[in-house]
Amino acid sequence: MIGDDCFIGAGTIILKGVTIGCRTIVGTDSVITKSLPADCIAGGNPCKVIKIRRPLNGC
Repeated sequence: MIGDDCFIGAGTIILKGVTIGCRTIVGTDSVITKSLPADCIAGGNPCKVIKIRRPLNGC
C-alpha cells in the first residue's frame, strides 16, 4: 500500500506486504523491505529512514 503524495525514485523495488506512509520520499534504486512511516525521507539497500520530516501545515 502506498500513501498519498509519495515520491518514489526510479528503479525502486517495493517488496510484497510493505506500507509506505503519506508524504514519504524514497530515493532512487532503493529496496524497500519494511514498512516506512509517514512524513519521512528514506533510501538505500535495504531502505532505511534517513530523516523524519515535519509537515508545513502542522498536521
